[in-house]
Order: sequence, then structure tokens, then C-alpha cells
Amino acid sequence: MNTNQIARIAALVGEPARTAMLLALMDGRALTARELAEAGCVSAATASRHLGLLVEAGLLVQDRQGRHRYHRLASAEVARLLEGLMQLAVRQADAPRPMALGPRDAALRRARTCYDHIAGRLGVAIAAHLLEEGAIAFDDEAGGRVTARAAAVLRPLGLAVPQAGPARRPPCRPCLDWSERRPHVAGRLGAMLCVHCVDSGWLRRVPGSRALEVTPQGAVALRDWLGMERWSAVAGA
Repeated sequence: MNTNQIARIAALVGEPARTAMLLALMDGRALTARELAEAGCVSAATASRHLGLLVEAGLLVQDRQGRHRYHRLASAEVARLLEGLMQLAVRQADAPRPMALGPRDAALRRARTCYDHIAGRLGVAIAAHLLEEGAIAFDDEAGGRVTARAAAVLRPLGLAVPQAGPARRPPCRPCLDWSERRPHVAGRLGAMLCVHCVDSGWLRRVPGSRALEVTPQGAVALRDWLGMERWSAVAGA
């Protein structure tokens, strides 16, 4: 184990401007250096230096498209690291004093993206429904299984069971939600659910935020699938 490398990664993530840039990418998008400079409240030159360090460390990757350069998180593992740090930060903040939550925080707690899957009360409700119906099983904090029941449970949504993919990414796994302190669904199934809900017009990305807005059509579809009691906890809390 290279302790110097661990310390280097921690130092890179721990700088406030770089932290803000990384969190801006937690919805799975790729952003330009200018957009990330705005997220970090730094100049373009400073942002460029920060981004170079993050790319060099393997936390970000850079994609070129014409004259533009876009940056995105290097992997789901990086997103998981950041989510874990957010959980710790919220626990630390909760202990000495209650957090003052504004309207934007309320939207993020209701539904948001966690890299490429759904988090917040909606994400937790989806996980609870899948677990209750026996469609998935969480083995531990790192792994999970999609069961034979999944096809029947996902069919009302118009979704099929995720096919085999890269060995590094499990079919599903629990991802502890920093705001709800209960797991939502990550892995290939979590990503499929997020894409399907957005493509179906049930969820709409909020510009400049990780929040996901539930559309009227989505409220009906998700209520019918989750059940009224579970949906009320999502919509009315």
C-alpha cells in the first residue's frame, strides 16, 4: 500500500475549489473548464491547474470534442469515494449544530443524481421497493444481486433485467444515501433506472444542480409502481 499516494489523493480532493469541481461532476455529466471554474469560484487559469492535477491523479478524464475539452469523473469508483466523503461530512455537520436547509437542499433530498443513478428519498424508495419485492438482494456494502423476480418487478416500468457487463461493475449494489442514511441502488441496474426515468420524461434534470424534478407524468408512473404509501413518503416529506 502506497501511503504517499493515498495522502496525495486526499490532498487533491481536500482543496475547496477542487472539491467543488468534483461535486459539480457528480451527476455524471462532462463539463468544460470554464463551467468548472465557475463551480469552484476560481479563475480560468487556476481552474486549468486544478484540472490538470485531477486528471494526472486519475480522478478525472478529459474528452476532446472539436475545439472544446470536457472533464468528467474517471469512474464510478471516484463517485463512490466522493459520496462516502459527503456522508462523513454530513455526520460531522449534524453533530455540533443542525444544518439549515434551503429550498435547493429540499429538492436535492427529494431526488438527485449520484453519478449515474438516482439518490435522495426517491432513490431510497426505489431500493426499498425492489428489496421488498425480492427483485434484488444486497449482500454487503459493496455487492448485491439481481434475482429471478426482477423481470416481473421491472416489467411494469418497461424495463428488462440488466445484461452482463464489465466485471468491475456489479449488476446492483447498495450505495448509502448521505441525506437519508439508507441505501439507494447503484451498479448497472441503478444506472438503467435513472436513464429510463429521464428518457421516459418521468424525471427532469435541473440545470446547474444534481436535483431531479419529478414531472406530473413521472409522479403517476412512479406512484403506481411504488405504491401510494411509499410514494407519499417521497412526495410529501
